[in-house]
Amino acid sequence: MTQRGLRLEGAPNTRDLGGLVTADGRTVARGRLYRASALGRLTDEDVELLRGRRLRTVIDLRDASEIALAPPDRLPDPEPRVIPLPVYDPDHPVFTYVSAVLLGSDGDEHEALAEEGTPGAMAAIYRWFVGGETARAQFGSAVRLIAEPGALPAMVHCSAGKDRTGWLSAIVLTVLGVRRDVIEADYLATNEAAAGINAAILGAMRERRPELDEEALLPVFEARPGYLAAAYAEVGRVYGTFDNYLRHGLGLDEAVFGGLRANLLE
Repeated sequence: MTQRGLRLEGAPNTRDLGGLVTADGRTVARGRLYRASALGRLTDEDVELLRGRRLRTVIDLRDASEIALAPPDRLPDPEPRVIPLPVYDPDHPVFTYVSAVLLGSDGDEHEALAEEGTPGAMAAIYRWFVGGETARAQFGSAVRLIAEPGALPAMVHCSAGKDRTGWLSAIVLTVLGVRRDVIEADYLATNEAAAGINAAILGAMRERRPELDEEALLPVFEARPGYLAAAYAEVGRVYGTFDNYLRHGLGLDEAVFGGLRANLLE
C-alpha cells in the first residue's frame, strides 16, 4: 500500500491501482488509474503533486447533496474533465448517515439504522451496489469511461474513497484478471490509509459529545471484509457469475473489456 499511496495530506486515502498483479502474471500499469476520497481538503502541495500526474478524467461518484455540503474539490491546472456519476439512493438511510458522519454529525437523527445495526446497513448498501438500478447504470458508465481511448490517467472518488470507490475498483480489477484476495487486500488498505483522518473526525465528535458510542460509529469508517463479501454474494445470488453481472447487470461487452485491458495492463 505504501508504495502505491500518493501521500496526499488532504486526501490520505488516495492510491494508484497500478502495481497489482493479475492471475496470469500481468501487471496493472502504474500512473493510469487512481482511487481517492473527496479532494476538497487538498493542500497546495497536494494539488502540485496531482499536477504531475497529468490527470485527464475525474469520476465523482458523490450525489449533488454531498458535494454541496463538502468543500469544493481542488484540482490542478489544466483541470481534467470532471464526470459526475452519482451512486446514491436518497431513500436508503445509510447513505445519509455515512455522509453526515463524515461531515462531523453525531448521526442521532438516523435512528432507522438501529433496527438492523450499522454493519447490517453497510452490508445492505453493498448489496444495493449490485442490484440497484441507479447503481448498476452509474457503475457501468464509469467502467466504460475508464475504457475509453484517451481517458487516462483518471481518478475515481466518492466521499471517503471506501465504499462506492471500493466497489468500482473491484469491478475494474476483476475485469483485468486480478484475484479476489488481492482485490480485498487493496480494499482493506483504506483502513490504514484513512486511520489518521478518521481518528480526527471521531476526536472532534467526542469533544462535542463525550458520551458518544464510538464503537457504533466504527462500521461507517471502516472497510470490512463482510461488506465486500455481501456484494459478491449478491452477484452470485442475482447473476450466478461475475461475468453475467458485468454483461447483464452493467451492460458491458467485449469492446469495453478490451478497452480496459488495453488502457490498464502492461
